[in-house]
Amino acid sequence: MPQPILALDRDALLRLETSLTQEWIETDGQGGAASSTVLLCPTRRYHALLLTPRPGSAKRYAWLSRYDETLVVQGIELPLSMARYRGVWAPHGHQALESFELVPFPRWTWLWGGVRIEREVLVPAGEACVLVRWRVSGAGTAVKLRLRPLLPFREADALGVENMALDGRVERFEQNRGDGIACRPYAELPRISILASDEAAWTTDAAWYRGLEYAVDLQRGYDGHEDQFSPGFFEIELTDGTDVVVQANLGAPLADPRGRFEREARRRRATLESARPGVRGALELTADAFLYRAESGRAGVIAGWPWFLEWGRDTNIALPGLLAARNRNAELGDALAGQVPFLRNGLLPNVFAATPGMSHYDSVDASLWFARAVRLHERAGAPTREIVRRFLPALLEIATCYRDGTGLGVRGDEDGLLVAGGATLNATWMDARILSVPVTPRHGAPVEIEALWYFLLAYVEHLSDAAGRPNDVRAWRAHRERAGRAFLDRFWMPKEERLADVWRREEVDRALRPNQVIAAALEWSPLSREQRAGVAQSAAGVLLVPRGLRTLDPRDRAYLGRYAGNEHERDRAYHQGTAWPWLLGNFVEAWLRGVGDEPADRAYLRGVLDGLEPHLTEAGLLHVSEVFDGDAPHTPGGCFAQAWSTGEVLRAYALLDG
Repeated sequence: MPQPILALDRDALLRLETSLTQEWIETDGQGGAASSTVLLCPTRRYHALLLTPRPGSAKRYAWLSRYDETLVVQGIELPLSMARYRGVWAPHGHQALESFELVPFPRWTWLWGGVRIEREVLVPAGEACVLVRWRVSGAGTAVKLRLRPLLPFREADALGVENMALDGRVERFEQNRGDGIACRPYAELPRISILASDEAAWTTDAAWYRGLEYAVDLQRGYDGHEDQFSPGFFEIELTDGTDVVVQANLGAPLADPRGRFEREARRRRATLESARPGVRGALELTADAFLYRAESGRAGVIAGWPWFLEWGRDTNIALPGLLAARNRNAELGDALAGQVPFLRNGLLPNVFAATPGMSHYDSVDASLWFARAVRLHERAGAPTREIVRRFLPALLEIATCYRDGTGLGVRGDEDGLLVAGGATLNATWMDARILSVPVTPRHGAPVEIEALWYFLLAYVEHLSDAAGRPNDVRAWRAHRERAGRAFLDRFWMPKEERLADVWRREEVDRALRPNQVIAAALEWSPLSREQRAGVAQSAAGVLLVPRGLRTLDPRDRAYLGRYAGNEHERDRAYHQGTAWPWLLGNFVEAWLRGVGDEPADRAYLRGVLDGLEPHLTEAGLLHVSEVFDGDAPHTPGGCFAQAWSTGEVLRAYALLDG
């Protein structure tokens, strides 16, 4: 059997100051998940065993938060669970924990004297359900496992309170040799079915668990207390060496919990056999956590766990690393093709919903990153004739609409570049606002938007040539050359050997930010090799930290090095110094295209990426967080697992192997 890639021993688990910040996640590939801390003690409202989209919607709900678990041995009750209430911990099941293993799926082991009990949590790929298996050994006599399901039945972003509207009735049923229950706490929401693989005696005993406390929510400046309902409890008799699997899903109960568990376990173990070591190997194992299919069947990307849904910009930045860098280029093409019906006047959604009409179109660059993703799909082996057939019409729509003018203030200017956004509209990735006012105003001509625009012009020129359209080739080439000259005139700072960040006719923002690195990384860029090198080296000297690139020069008076506090305090720092690991992909590519790609350069860049390894065990286990403090020790923040962080790091490793 493969050895666990990540294991924590008893001493590590009992260091609550760290173990309560270490989080695991299991995803179903349909937008749902199970997640918690390594103690299965919830510290966020998002921690739940069954967290899935409500049928007919992309919005997630927490249906089953956890089981309150007790092992009864010869009349003695031994708690397995742990939770925090207002000012107190109860119960204290963590005190007997011996170990936690993450891969191939989360597994906990307790020792009570000579009694050993294991709990395993597994979410099968492609199925909106959660399976939990308990196994007992060393008891010498039959023991009872008491399981009390806690049912929040609320939106994932919300909190529940005790109320009189809840319907606590329970329907009992049998399936094969197993016993189960079904209940529907609120008429407007679906029912939940909970089924044991074996005999399970049910006792109806309705109770509210009042005042559950979520420490991370409180730290982030939100309310962090809620009440959760439990309709009763199961009691399951286990003899030495036996196990039971308990399955929870919405709607009618799925068949054969034990068989479903074993099939998925075999698939996971087979995948683990071929895993490579290090940061790259870990991220390759966990990258599927972000891939999902909407109810329509369209393939997409969850931008980040635990709270983001599908964001267009994030999707198109992340997809090449999540798929092409893992030799799944055909899937990349299908995912990109699935976005084409969502184009509206050249714009792709910043937030995807079930239909274009329900989606949110407030991102200037989602369409531009789409173009880069299509090119990376082509470079990974997709035939150019197929690219022309599937994507050239969409790319021409984007280029034409951006040139002639579309939403979000996007239009071509007299020099062939773009104008975008407005004084109260932040439409680039640096989009934080406080009271509707942009924290980092970047309206006008942001450097990475202009660089991505130049890239798009070059790409439609290239594809028009492949399609045998010489008139289009000449037109797009002329536009590209004019835009390239204007780009250098407006942005290049010869004394500093780098690029300005934003150009506006009335002023130029010359702040040192990482957006210039995107311009230096792109395959088609107005920059010479020497200019690319200057950009990469300026970023390496000032912005690069062990977890990513800072969003602002720390010598700038506006720099904020800590991403912490309430929502407004975090938003002030979000793009004003906070470090973002997704930018490492562009940094690596800019260095290779500018400074050099000799063995010494590749070794240096590999060291930058390998430097993420300590982080893989400090927040989202085997994941890369959304952001980090710009100041040492670079504490992680935001989502504990971010798609473009993983995707761009994987793409960077693939570049180094190229």
